[in-house]
Amino acid sequence: MTDSIVRVTASPHVRSEESTIRIMWSVVWSLVPVIAASIWFFGPSAILVLVASVAGCLITERLFGSQPGSIADGSAMITGLLLGLTLPPGFPLWMAFLGGAFGMAFGKLIFGGLGQNIFNPALLGRAFLQAAFPVAITTWPSKPEHWWTLQGDNLAIPFMSPVVDAATEATPLGNLKFADDPVITPLSDLLLGTINGSLGETSAVLLLLGGVYLAIRGHLNWHIPVSIFVTVYALSGLFHTIGISQFPPLFMLFSGGLMLGAIYMATDMVTSPVTNKGCWLYGVGIGILVVVIRIWGGLPEGVMYAILLMNALVPFINRATQPRKFGSSAKKKGAES
Repeated sequence: MTDSIVRVTASPHVRSEESTIRIMWSVVWSLVPVIAASIWFFGPSAILVLVASVAGCLITERLFGSQPGSIADGSAMITGLLLGLTLPPGFPLWMAFLGGAFGMAFGKLIFGGLGQNIFNPALLGRAFLQAAFPVAITTWPSKPEHWWTLQGDNLAIPFMSPVVDAATEATPLGNLKFADDPVITPLSDLLLGTINGSLGETSAVLLLLGGVYLAIRGHLNWHIPVSIFVTVYALSGLFHTIGISQFPPLFMLFSGGLMLGAIYMATDMVTSPVTNKGCWLYGVGIGILVVVIRIWGGLPEGVMYAILLMNALVPFINRATQPRKFGSSAKKKGAES
């Protein structure tokens, strides 16, 4: 009789072809249609802003990252692309670079690298730019007559006051909230992206397709974007019906950076809850904050602040929604916590 050999190894024992690198680059590839649309609508300015923000992330990761091969895993690339997609096409390039560097340094590396950060690095970089350069980040130059014409003040000298030598145009959210004669942008323009705004507000259809692709691949927890969309639609519809808000629910859903934030930023695996129940709570919280900020806040947009605030609550959500241990009662679980 031949004795069998039993190998005892540390968990986990589940083998999968998926890896951090594969997931990260899958997200990057899903952004390609969105990036292509932004370049189509905004011209070479879109390319320059995206390259500048990605360069800030990659260089900071290379200089100060402690994990070997951290650039190859694609996390810095995703951060740079997402940050660039939240910026106006006429944004000065040195500011975009600085935002990428800040997002990587203070949103990721300071916490110990990939998998240990509390806040979404791209949104933290944008929050820094919002605080440091509020005029530049809320200046929306009108689309030029020729595709190859640079917009805004992309080539402004660093730390010098940029002067935008072009006509400006409000975004759909800003126009409806602050204009003397507010106009509701047609839904078709919001879906296709033929509007003024950030690079990532190009096309709700392409963003949704990217989200569906990631959900099918298992690289996105669909509970988060669905809970955000349902909450925003229901709450804004209620407020619009009773006359509190002038934002129709579909306009609230497809305007601004909600699609980009809900699909690509709120679903960040590191900064979102680990349980499905927690993801529902997390998404509902983001949806409520977005509606409240858009209606009563001093800014037309609230997606960035909503996600960052809920990022801070994720540890508490995880603790409150942990499933009870097998074989233990709910009463015993409460006593242990």
